[in-house]
Amino acid sequence: MSPTSSGSSASQPSVVPGAEPFTSDGGPVGVLLSHGFTGSPYSMVPWGRDLADRGYTVRVPRLPGHGTTWQQMNRTTWSDWYGALETELDILRDTCERVVVGGLSMGGCLALRLAEQRPHDVDAVVVVNPAIASRDPRLKAVPLLKWVVPSLDAIGGDIKKPGIEENAYDRTPLRALHSMMQLWGDVRADLGRIKAPVLFFRSTDDHVVDDSTLSLVREGLRPGLGEFVTLENSYHVATLDHDAPQIFERSAAFIASHTGGADG
Repeated sequence: MSPTSSGSSASQPSVVPGAEPFTSDGGPVGVLLSHGFTGSPYSMVPWGRDLADRGYTVRVPRLPGHGTTWQQMNRTTWSDWYGALETELDILRDTCERVVVGGLSMGGCLALRLAEQRPHDVDAVVVVNPAIASRDPRLKAVPLLKWVVPSLDAIGGDIKKPGIEENAYDRTPLRALHSMMQLWGDVRADLGRIKAPVLFFRSTDDHVVDDSTLSLVREGLRPGLGEFVTLENSYHVATLDHDAPQIFERSAAFIASHTGGADG
């Protein structure tokens, strides 16, 4: 079990220390975890390690444009990020009997999209503060603003626990942000295609994602598929916050109940 790095070349920015992907080969049940917008595997590796310690095969990839520079990310789109996760899903389907997908924030949105597009390949879904919508009126300006300025202030690092950092970008790349927003409508429209059970963690105090996504997922999923858990002591990046142990324990129990556990 070890972190792996995608490396760098003369034409590619170096990967920020701590942003390397994580993989662990375990039993016949695989878990694919995705980090969020402007983040990196750093926010997901503790969760991934916990599942690996329980015997699961785990993959936490670094999405294109992440973990390097925000300028590099601004040259990527949601289809790049989704494509990277789909490649990881294919790897797990080839080596595991059952596969669970999960993610934080944008990673949760991408996990839901995988469950919509690949319903026969996803056995369960776990999302933490996912985003598929926003009531923030400032986002209405992004489609035009992206042609005027390349970035705005950072949105990462929303963590209640003192002394913990997310290792995210210090700027928000606007072309990439607009691309993510373009994905939201497709995910909302196709929630009814999801056949796998969904465990949804939601922080009561989230300064990045509002409750519109929670309402949309509740209404959009087929009856009986959604299980919703409130996180009382965490902000947006809950996988690194006070409630991380609760996420680890509840998700492990959920995964075991729908896959038969790490041994299948």
